[in-house]
Amino acid sequence: MVNLAPAYIAISVISLLIIAVLVFFVKKNEKEKRLSPLAGLAFSFVLAGIIFGDDPFIGYILIGIGVILSVIDIIQKSKRK
Repeated sequence: MVNLAPAYIAISVISLLIIAVLVFFVKKNEKEKRLSPLAGLAFSFVLAGIIFGDDPFIGYILIGIGVILSVIDIIQKSKRK
């Protein structure tokens, strides 16, 4: 039986790096409402939690971190207005 866990981990890390590059380095048009870097990071953690959902402990921790980061982003945005 072939162990595919390293392949899944490599694909996950590469996809998270692509998302990070898109969130942080793509030119931003001020008229468009885009994801903030913190929201992009939260989204990445939620995706990682879904991808690593085979181990419930790790999956729930990653999703929890993503939710906490998104709540922090919401609070920061509400204080700006």
